[in-house]
Formats: sequence, C-alpha cells, structure tokens
Amino acid sequence: MTASHQTVGPAHRIGIVSGVSLARNPRVLKEAATLAAAGFEVVVLGGGHEKLRLETDLSLAKRHGFSFQPVGLDDAGKTWRRASIFICRLKNRLVRTAHRFTGWESPLQLGNNIGELLRAAKAIEADYYLVHLEPGLWVGAGLLQAGFQVGIDIEDWYSEDLLPEARKERPVKLLRSLEATLLREGAHSTCTSQAMSDALAKEYNCRPPAIIYNAFPWADRQKLDGRLKDRKDPGIPSIHWYSQTLGQGRGLEDLLAALPYLKYPVEIHLRGSPAQGFNEWLQAHVPTPWLERVFTHGLVSNDELLSRIAEHDIGFAGEMKYCRSRDLTVTNKILHYLLAGLAVVASDTVGQCEISQQAGEAVRLYPSGNPPALAAQINALLASSHELLSAKSAALAAAKRTFCWERQAPVLVASVENALIH
Repeated sequence: MTASHQTVGPAHRIGIVSGVSLARNPRVLKEAATLAAAGFEVVVLGGGHEKLRLETDLSLAKRHGFSFQPVGLDDAGKTWRRASIFICRLKNRLVRTAHRFTGWESPLQLGNNIGELLRAAKAIEADYYLVHLEPGLWVGAGLLQAGFQVGIDIEDWYSEDLLPEARKERPVKLLRSLEATLLREGAHSTCTSQAMSDALAKEYNCRPPAIIYNAFPWADRQKLDGRLKDRKDPGIPSIHWYSQTLGQGRGLEDLLAALPYLKYPVEIHLRGSPAQGFNEWLQAHVPTPWLERVFTHGLVSNDELLSRIAEHDIGFAGEMKYCRSRDLTVTNKILHYLLAGLAVVASDTVGQCEISQQAGEAVRLYPSGNPPALAAQINALLASSHELLSAKSAALAAAKRTFCWERQAPVLVASVENALIH
C-alpha cells in the first residue's frame, strides 16, 4: 500500500473519519496506509469496539504507520460508560420510532456515536479531513461548518442504497443534503466507478469525483499460502462467493436458482457471517442433488482472505439492481477475484459492466435475475479447461494492469495534495 508521491511541504496531519473498525473497512485501511507511506501524519477515527477487534485495529495501524483512535469504546468495566451506551441506544431507538411514524429525521439515525466522532475529529486539529460512510457525512458537514478542509470518499451512494424495506428506516433527505454539501463544498471527492462519478456529478451539479477502484495490492499475492482449506474435492472446479454477511439480496438467489441448469460437477463455496435465518433459507433454496456440494465458511482475516479466494476457480459477483448504489458501484468482491486469478461470472450492473469492458475475457456477464443465463456462462467455463485457464490468466493480467491498489493509490495521493495546495 505504497505510493511514489511526496507530501507537500512539512508533514501534514490527515484525519480520516469512518466510525467503524479498520478490520471491517479495507478501503479506509488502504487509504490510511497509502497516505502514511506518502509522508502524511495520519489519524483514523473509528467506532465503538469489542476489545479483541480493537487490538486487531491497533495492530493494523501500527503495522502500516498511522494512528488509530477508537471513539465510543465499549468498556463494560466502567459503570458510567455502560450507562452512556444505554442512553445512546435508547435515543437511537426513539428517533427511529419517531421517523417511522412521523417521517422526522435525526443525525442519530446515522450512528450512536456521531457526536463523539465530531468532537474527536475537531480535537485532533488535522490539516485535512477525509470522511467515509454515513456517520462521516454528518461529521464532515460539521467540520466544514467549523472552517476545516474536508474531502469525501463515496464507497456507496448512501442516499440511494439498500433494499426498499430498509430504506424506509433511512433518513434519506438528510443523507442527500449531506452528500450535496460535501460534494459541492468539499476540497476533493472520490468514488468507486466512472459510472457513479458521472451520476453524482449530474445529480448534485458538482465536479465529478475522482475514480479510485476498490482494489487490493498486487503485492498481497506474495503472501498466498497455496493451501486448500475450503475445497472438498480438488478434482472438480470450485465457485467462490463472499461477503461480510451471508443473506438474501446479495445475488445468491441467482446462483442457487442456476444450479439445476449446470451440466458439469462443481463445488459452491459461500463465505460470510450468516444472517438470522440464513441456514434455513439456504436449505430451502438448494436443490436436493446439490446439498452435498454447497458449503459455507466463516469470515477469515483480511490477511488470509486472498489465499482462500485463490484456491477456487470461478468468482461469482451477482450484485443486484435493486437500488442505484448497487447498480453503479464496483464492490471489492469482483476486484478481489481478479487479483486472486479467478475467472469471474458477474451480473450486468452498470459498475460491473465497466470492469468487464476493461478486463476482457476475465469477466463473463449475465443479466441479473436470469438464472439460466448465469448457468450458461458457468457451463461455458466448466466445459473447457482451456476457456477456464484463459479467463484466469486474463484476470491476473487485468489486476496487474489496472485493478490493483498500486495503480489506484496515486489518484488518492494526488487528490489530497492538490486539495492542500489549493
């Protein structure tokens, strides 16, 4: 996670506001490590933590040369802290209830600790701030109002995200207002695809955000362990899918519905933390002949994830078009598959079409919501070892040429340097 740029003048302090764990947000980790390597003093403000996760985050920050400060640390050993957490959660529950019945929106819907985040951000007195995620939007607007320089990274289009049922609980008007403020008044902005950049510029009449694909370092391939921990029968090909959460609305519906149309033996490996009721849902949706070839796996550390992906043959990226954010963004999933050297079968979201156009035969697209078409693309790869190997080779070439962090990092550093100069 390095960059060749040098910082402008003496070391500037950069404050990165995310409100979450580093281990759960690789984009923030890459950003912080890159800016630290470029000579900036970097302080990341994260969210409430369990003790074990905090130790992981502090270790990651130390390894990459920046500071990490938890905000709203859950400390069960302090009575006052337990009471504070209880009060915050009670307030959050009340504002969500008020929103449900009256439509009234509150910043507390964006996170329990946003007030603490803003105070902590002001306290570090950074020369420049980068804000991420929903809590970061509100903090960023507060920092702008206080006269600080602020830039924004839009990993998802927050006001246009989530399934319709979940959006009913969202303060959408507040999110749109915060996005407009930061995109128009912030010193710089970045996002995850050209498609999203174009859409944001049109929606908010702002300058197009710079594109930083959600890629991972090519250097990570040096740490591949070469082990087969997931696969049960290495003699047949394997399909891999992963997410933080194993659940509905992530494209698994297409994959499971495609299984009866597959003509060749293949293992299916799903990785993530199961949502409530997922195991029952999975049992109900996997055809009986396939029950012994569909496997689930728990989350692994960021350091191990690439190795576990790389032991498979095909990466599945079935992003769904249920909202503008999902359609336009490029998730880290499809880029992780390319870096691991997997052939990719992906749904035809606008963002993934953008990657396909640049990755050539590495990526095969299918119409989202069309399981037979998905099966046809998988069958084409399984039918020919030459086709499969050619796609895997093309994946590595695309990752090395474009979709690795070493190619994306200079855009980040240049954006920050230009903002500080101007």
